[in-house]
Amino acid sequence: MLRVATDIGGTFTDLVYITAGGKVGTAKSHTTTGQFEKGVMDVIKASHITPKEFISFIHGTTIVINTIIEMKGAKVALLTTEGFRDILEIGRGNRPDFFNLEYPKPKPFVPRYLRREVPERISFKGIESKPLDLSDLPAILDDFCAEGVEAIAISFINSYANSAHEEAALSKVKELWPEVSVVASYQITREWREYERTNTAVLSAYVQPIAHRYLDRLNNCLSEAGMRCTPYIMQSNCGVDTLKSARQIPITMIESGPASGVWGAAALGRLIGELNAIALDIGGTTAKCGLITNGEVKLNSNYMVAHNETSAGYPVMVSVVDLVEIGNGGGSIAWVDEFQRLHVGPQSAGAVPGPVSYGAGGMETTTTDANLVLGRINPNYFCGGTQIADMAAVYKELDKLAAILSSSQREVARGIIRIANNSMVNAIKLISVNRGHDPRDFTLIAFGGGGGMHACALAKELGIKKVVIPSLSAVFSAWGMLLSDLRRDYLQTQIVELSGAEAAAQINQALILLEEHAIQEFASENIERSQILFLRYGRCRYQNQEHFVEIALPDGAITSGQINAIIERFHTKYEREYTYRLEASAELVCYHLVALIEVDKLKPEKHPRTGRKLIAAINGKREVDYVEAGIHQATIYNGDVLEPGMSFIGPAIIEESGTTVVIPPGLPCQVDDFGNYCIQTA
Repeated sequence: MLRVATDIGGTFTDLVYITAGGKVGTAKSHTTTGQFEKGVMDVIKASHITPKEFISFIHGTTIVINTIIEMKGAKVALLTTEGFRDILEIGRGNRPDFFNLEYPKPKPFVPRYLRREVPERISFKGIESKPLDLSDLPAILDDFCAEGVEAIAISFINSYANSAHEEAALSKVKELWPEVSVVASYQITREWREYERTNTAVLSAYVQPIAHRYLDRLNNCLSEAGMRCTPYIMQSNCGVDTLKSARQIPITMIESGPASGVWGAAALGRLIGELNAIALDIGGTTAKCGLITNGEVKLNSNYMVAHNETSAGYPVMVSVVDLVEIGNGGGSIAWVDEFQRLHVGPQSAGAVPGPVSYGAGGMETTTTDANLVLGRINPNYFCGGTQIADMAAVYKELDKLAAILSSSQREVARGIIRIANNSMVNAIKLISVNRGHDPRDFTLIAFGGGGGMHACALAKELGIKKVVIPSLSAVFSAWGMLLSDLRRDYLQTQIVELSGAEAAAQINQALILLEEHAIQEFASENIERSQILFLRYGRCRYQNQEHFVEIALPDGAITSGQINAIIERFHTKYEREYTYRLEASAELVCYHLVALIEVDKLKPEKHPRTGRKLIAAINGKREVDYVEAGIHQATIYNGDVLEPGMSFIGPAIIEESGTTVVIPPGLPCQVDDFGNYCIQTA
């Protein structure tokens, strides 16, 4: 009987399974864009297992984020409060291209003619000031139908304080037009900020029909192949959820793959005693990094889609792991601009045609191709030995760049690696230095197909003293899914001044109501109260400030005597993030309740020691260009033969079927009890 996790990436689809006896198996196959479920079935076939054997199945997918970025979602309409039709157009005044007087705001996902108003009004205190009038709704829906609308978003002003009007409108739409896909903002979040909440509802509606069809196709494929267990879907909050829940609100899957990788790094850090870590996931298309402090992953609900140096992007108000993502991976394309400057990414060769070295028609040099030229990747053990790298094509395409730049092929390849590394260093600084943390106080846990390739160089640049390349690093995000519990986040905006007994009473009442709501929701899915663990947080700020920090709230009934401790916890957290504290009143602005239900998950075990000698793992030597450290004869180790207790010093290369680990000269590496490569960089 097998527990299985699959993760769809931009280039590869990964699978990890664990048997009842604790044996772990992995597989990779190319992502099949447009038919992602086919890639899942392909990787199951490649792993030589069958869905009939599954006792649990967890799936992470990029379909939501890809649908939004590629703008290939459903035709969406919006129902909103009278007077707020243009909220998506107005948006916010923030923009990255600040001095561009012709800066264009991001185009709304709903054109104005499909944004309709209904009379209603609820105050910020949750009191009805104008009744809901749905008399025009039948005509509005007829217009939407005639325009080919596939999904409807409902977002009323102040519905976070009282969702009664949204609930009534949602019910009426379903009654009048049962075939249409519809979502209301209260189903996703109960936070204030009308623009962000409305845009979240719109994007959820935008992806909902596509996600429904995909999840249904995947579930049908697995059921037809004999799977009998209920599938779980990886969420952006580092937990899994039921297929039913994920299907209803698919926007919660927006960063499911990256979330599982960061969560896996946190779990690994707790296992090996590295509680403060930077998780770095380098795949074929992107590099993603997240910060782990005291073994905990930070989440936020201020996630932005498509934010870059020229666009403010689109806000999504769901709990998402706090990470920085850049378009820099193994498939990132090197190119030269009109000023003869070399760039790497964000464009990617993807799975098709892939890097030039795939020999599948790729015509642009990538980071993977540069690593091959420099001897860092073995062309004769390319993709785990499943293919031979087309080096003739690589040198041919690299020669074109060299001619443009009036440089040698080797120097261009070195330049590609330096630029890729520099982009990743900046990303790590954004997640650490910009959050008030010194990267030198953290361990770098690097994974993904390219994690081990670049980690040591990045650590040296940032002064990080230790690098950990996990066992199964090539499929680490899928591995992280097997460590996740079922999780749902409940947020409720409600401003409370933090002072005295009245504040304690208000906080207790709000938390009780949130817990009761969660208990009722889980009861509808036959999950009992005794199975639920609640974690409680509060988002606090100085009175009348714009921004907040999130702190843990005490368990049980909060007393007036605990309010001062809560305030001090806020001061400390605020000072860490913003470098100062104020002698000003503090207030709680939003409750954050986390509900956890433990599911059957992986319990990592120590790897066996056979007593074999290190020499048995040596596959020979080859010349490797370490870029900054120069060219050296490196010892090549077979990662499948290395076992706990073995140690050696670079220059070295560790080759595995899904990844390569580059260890510069003079750096000691030791294999720990769990098969991880621990490299001291300082």
